[in-house]
Amino acid sequence: MNLEKNSPVVCLGGGHGLAATLSAVRKITSDITAIVTVADNGGSSGRLRQEFPIFPPGDLRMALAALCADDPWGRSWADILQYRFTSNGPLNGHAVGNLLLAALWDRDFDPVQGLDRVAELLKVVGRVLPMASVPLDIEASFIDAGQIQHVRGQVEVATAKVKLESLHLVPENPKALPAALKAIDEARWITVGPGSWFSSVLPHFLVQEQLRALEKTSAQKIIILNLDSHPEAQADEFAGYTPIEHLEMLREYAPRMNIDHVLVDQYELGDSQRLQLLVESFGGKLHISDLRNSPGSLHHDVEKLFSLLSHIMGQSLVG
Repeated sequence: MNLEKNSPVVCLGGGHGLAATLSAVRKITSDITAIVTVADNGGSSGRLRQEFPIFPPGDLRMALAALCADDPWGRSWADILQYRFTSNGPLNGHAVGNLLLAALWDRDFDPVQGLDRVAELLKVVGRVLPMASVPLDIEASFIDAGQIQHVRGQVEVATAKVKLESLHLVPENPKALPAALKAIDEARWITVGPGSWFSSVLPHFLVQEQLRALEKTSAQKIIILNLDSHPEAQADEFAGYTPIEHLEMLREYAPRMNIDHVLVDQYELGDSQRLQLLVESFGGKLHISDLRNSPGSLHHDVEKLFSLLSHIMGQSLVG
């Protein structure tokens, strides 16, 4: 059920976490702008970046697939975009969508135009935009046994198993896209996460133009926390930060941005009283729910996310 068909929503993030949020939000509104982290240096995206001066296409591809038309045409093209070659040759591991985006960018040089053309092919609901006007790299400093460890690359930063000291983009302070800033300014709702906090979420607040837009907009912010706070969690990316630590890091990088709603899985609470007080200190409301797609899973369930998000947005409409 669409509660507010034309209510504009902006979704920030990257990877599978953003794709899950987009799949839920598209059930609520058709006015969606996905703003996607563009610093991936691993897998197919990393290999293409080594060969061409382009954005890493992988997270952008996943966002497009998540927003494809819900009809046979859209679903079939989404499946094609997500298809990966398996071979003993140079195409092994490449996704068709990555190659298509790379071809459009190599031919036309305009990354937004290339994304819009693929969106038109898939009859996408909403729009997908990169977080910055240029491809990025991520650098971070971590504290490991009292020693500072410097790491560069999204994959390396995301999989570091030690405490974050600082996070930087290369180039530093890149320009945001005017279309992304306009979408943030006009949004009624902005979702943040889930996803790798270091490499998919926090980088959005390192683009200073985008951060200022997020601070100024009247949109309500919804923070969707991860499902991997236990150190023994078998995640490809870092696990072990509590919901409280996730929020404290977010506050460090976006100290003046309002936080209106925080979504946390019922099995990830940790110190629930302290978490409640922290969210209230931001002026926000804590929402506790079962958000996993199966017991022990580290992936959010799209239908459960949709149910909670539509409840929050619906309450706002009648409140």
